[in-house]
Amino acid sequence: MKTKKIRIGRIYIGGDAPISVQSMCNTDTKDAQATIKQIHKLEEAGCEIIRVAVPDIESANALKEIKDNISIPLVGDIHFDYKLALEAAKHVDKLRINPGNIGKEDKVKEVIDAAKEHSLPIRIGVNLGSLEKDIEAKLGLSAEAMVESAARHIKILEDNDFFDTIVSLKASDIHKMIEANRIFAQRYSYPLHLGVTEAGSVYTGTINNAIGIGVLLEDGIGNTIRVSLSGEPIEEVKAGWQILKAMDLRQRGIKLVACPTCARAEIDVAKIAKEIEEKTASIKKPIKVAVMGCAVNGPGEAKEADIGVVGGKDKALLYLKGEIKEKIEKDKVIQKLLEEVNKCTT
Repeated sequence: MKTKKIRIGRIYIGGDAPISVQSMCNTDTKDAQATIKQIHKLEEAGCEIIRVAVPDIESANALKEIKDNISIPLVGDIHFDYKLALEAAKHVDKLRINPGNIGKEDKVKEVIDAAKEHSLPIRIGVNLGSLEKDIEAKLGLSAEAMVESAARHIKILEDNDFFDTIVSLKASDIHKMIEANRIFAQRYSYPLHLGVTEAGSVYTGTINNAIGIGVLLEDGIGNTIRVSLSGEPIEEVKAGWQILKAMDLRQRGIKLVACPTCARAEIDVAKIAKEIEEKTASIKKPIKVAVMGCAVNGPGEAKEADIGVVGGKDKALLYLKGEIKEKIEKDKVIQKLLEEVNKCTT
């Protein structure tokens, strides 16, 4: 759905901009060097926007050093204390605040004026688990209540002539998260940041986010995503890119197609697929690789890939750009696939 296009640092969110992948550091922001080190790893993995917690003035003071040593947009996450927002505004590319929770009206205006002065967008983050008490009393823990909360914060910004706003409506309940974003998208044109919050471990959280984010992306809703996981942030980035690749919305690195294991397989598909994924993790160029166990579905999938291999009774067949290139020994499949991947990247 058509939304406003907003600049954050050197990239854009919304409008015709590509859907971006975000994450959040789990380092202590006061430790600038540890935070910078983690951000560099996340950048390499494909993180395009990074958020850091700013719970105290020491963390706010560390933002300049962090900002000066990274190349992706930096977001300061602030709750309740407007003074932290004012300090953070000097050194970040976006503020994540809820205006209604940042202080009295004059304090809120100071933060909004600081955002204007530094040309910063503001992300309003609504979470089903922390709704305003009066809204919860009126509407319960519902999707409509989440939208009502967002509307309240938006009005504060708009009343102060501020419109560079991004909104997120997150919940651990996937159904409510989807419904809230659908309702919001019908009423507003502000860009939406998608995610299922408190989603769980790397395994369960990835599945929950893939469902919630994927459904909305299929509807044409969403401009930037974070796969929130109880684990290392780099897993969030990897999962985010996998969702976008699966939806054919963006491509980055290896897109692996591999058949499920069954008694027909003539090669060890699971082992080959796992090793190819691990050894090509740093590749950024989009390359589709198919690892197929037998001749039932193998040839068709291999023909659709840039590089494909199909297990046979005696040897495996190597496909390049839809054509059979050669027969290869089964114990040479991984080596040959990696060789062909490397040719594509040089």
